Amino acid sequence: MDADSYQACELCPRRCKARRASGRAGFCGMTSELRVARSALHFWEEPPISGTRGSGTVFFSGCSLGCVFCQNDAISHQDFGRPISLERLRAICFELIDQGAHNINLVNPTHYAHAVARLLARPLPVPVVWNSGGYDRVDTLRGLEGKIQIYLPDLKYVTPEYAEQYSGAADYPEAAQAAILEMFRQTGPYRMENGLLKQGVLIRHLLLPGELENTRRVIDWVAESFRPGEVLFSLMSQYTPQPGAEGKLARHVTKAEYRAAVEYMENCGINDGYTQ
Repeated sequence: MDADSYQACELCPRRCKARRASGRAGFCGMTSELRVARSALHFWEEPPISGTRGSGTVFFSGCSLGCVFCQNDAISHQDFGRPISLERLRAICFELIDQGAHNINLVNPTHYAHAVARLLARPLPVPVVWNSGGYDRVDTLRGLEGKIQIYLPDLKYVTPEYAEQYSGAADYPEAAQAAILEMFRQTGPYRMENGLLKQGVLIRHLLLPGELENTRRVIDWVAESFRPGEVLFSLMSQYTPQPGAEGKLARHVTKAEYRAAVEYMENCGINDGYTQ
């Protein structure tokens, strides 16, 4: 990975050019200091990720998006976490593996891609999951080629208006779609062994209350971009109103909304995936 993309940071689509190595925070809120909020076995990811023994998750602090409905706001936007060395991060990975983790799940790693590339210069003995909001740069992902076995991106929106309104990133659809296509280019069609995902792309989408049409358009893009058996799709319903939420976002998703989304997904021929 090109060191210049980090010195004047261009790791994410914001390309804010913050000199993070000089102690200046980027749009993500992070400097060069590797900051981790939490590490633990996670049993509530999709079944082929969590399996029976759990996914070894490492939650990074900071975020390049500004989602108004973020359920991890303290981690993403309030500097929660503590600095660790790259050596300590590698040790954490092996501690999770020793606890039985099926994989190492790097949560919100986009703005630490330079550190991830160094971490994985020596491969880990289990698959590595890149668990991002989908707001990734293709050039950054190419610097990780061969190091990531499983990509787990969100696809939140495919229209700039929604992306700007809810995440402060009008370019999110273009960036996320290009990123997901690059992820698929790297991994190829998904591969399962004994019920566990070993390689491939699993696209997540969170249904927002009152935004069923947005979900339909996301499903349309996935169905048009991939053939059956190429990627997995997870349609999520667990939106939770955050303090101060107004308008549509002040309520939960209704059962009728979720049923309609599931029916639309099935009618579009997406059967490789998960519903709740």
